Amino acid sequence: MEMNDELVTTGAEVTEAAITNEAAITALAEQTAVLSTQLGEAVFTANNIWMMLATALVFIMHLGFAGVEAGFGQAKNTVNILFKNTLTPVIGILTYFIVGFNLMYPGFTEPGWFAFGGFFLELPENGNTVDYAGGGYTYWTDFLFQAMFAATAATIVSGAVAERIKISSYLVFTLLFVGLVYPLIGSWKWGGGALDAMGFYDFAGSTLVHSVGGWGALAGIIVLGPRLGKYVDGKVVDKPGSSVPLAVIGVFLLWLGWFGFNGGSVLSGDPALTSLVLVTTSLAACTGALGGFLAGYVVFKRLDLGMVLNGVLAGLVGITAGADVISPAESLLVGLIAGVLVVLSAVVLDRLRLDDVVGAVSVHLTCGIWGTLAVGIFGTGMAFMPQLYGVLICGATAFSAAFLIFTVLKATMGIRVSAEHEASGLDSQEHGIRGYTITYE
Repeated sequence: MEMNDELVTTGAEVTEAAITNEAAITALAEQTAVLSTQLGEAVFTANNIWMMLATALVFIMHLGFAGVEAGFGQAKNTVNILFKNTLTPVIGILTYFIVGFNLMYPGFTEPGWFAFGGFFLELPENGNTVDYAGGGYTYWTDFLFQAMFAATAATIVSGAVAERIKISSYLVFTLLFVGLVYPLIGSWKWGGGALDAMGFYDFAGSTLVHSVGGWGALAGIIVLGPRLGKYVDGKVVDKPGSSVPLAVIGVFLLWLGWFGFNGGSVLSGDPALTSLVLVTTSLAACTGALGGFLAGYVVFKRLDLGMVLNGVLAGLVGITAGADVISPAESLLVGLIAGVLVVLSAVVLDRLRLDDVVGAVSVHLTCGIWGTLAVGIFGTGMAFMPQLYGVLICGATAFSAAFLIFTVLKATMGIRVSAEHEASGLDSQEHGIRGYTITYE
């Protein structure tokens, strides 16, 4: 009997221990699930905060573009330039909301060349996140981040065609180019379209943003023609900008904004990848400045600040396509070559009598092409031919569309101001105020 009592007692203790262990395991599992949920929410919040900050940095680039264009432009056209640079992001964001976002991210059922997800924005079925970004941030944050890119593509054109284009024609061009052309081309890669299936790679837009804008700028200066008195008797006549300090401030604002432009294109707050992208971006900007400085000295026999500034931007544009797949050491070479190319490109354009006020074609088109091809040369696991095909396809489409728009506008509305207005300055003729007013008592 004593043995039986002991067995009963021991069995009860084992059962009680088992129940206790099971309860502990259940409690631990519940705690783990709660912690996992909290961790997921924390990561989601961190990603979204970074993406919102990146959006703000890209937005500030519009102030940088305004500074560069107003600084490099003549004083008599300052208000006109700033007027365009103020309305460009306005048009870009609104058109992207109405049609651009769903044209760029239409949800291709299979890789193709055209699809449309409908007008305006509508939350996806999975709620307030985005499937194609791994649910790393909110749908609204994604829209605003992408809208800033769209407006940037249009701003590139503004600087090239400055000082002689009609405001009305420029605004109509911007409406069509940023509302339809840019998002359509972007959908071929970033929206999962045909170029993406082809293996084409463009991390943050050397081609999809910068070259597209650069092709639009090239079409614009061809159709418009040069400013009065820019090319006389085979010589290039310098037209001094209104403010060198303003141009310098603009370039540094653009460099700052590029941390969001490239860093935000990671599409998460991933510490390792974001840090790498920011390092390659900055290194390329530095060597781009050196390339512009050295090439400018060789070509022009002077310490050309303008070429140093455009060299910084050239390096930034050049690294944008592969900032996540090119090593820091290789980014030095990418930036240096871009800095040299921007000088050579500016010389060639002047010899062809193609008047680009701020060097937008040289910076964004020439260096955008170089940066995209550099991915196929230096990028880890990347192939060259898909990069070349992407450059050619996007270039042919963007240039043809922009040239058609400008040509139609020239034949209907007219795209160039009168010779009288151009000579006296667009500020007084079209806006009634001057950008710089000096009074003496």
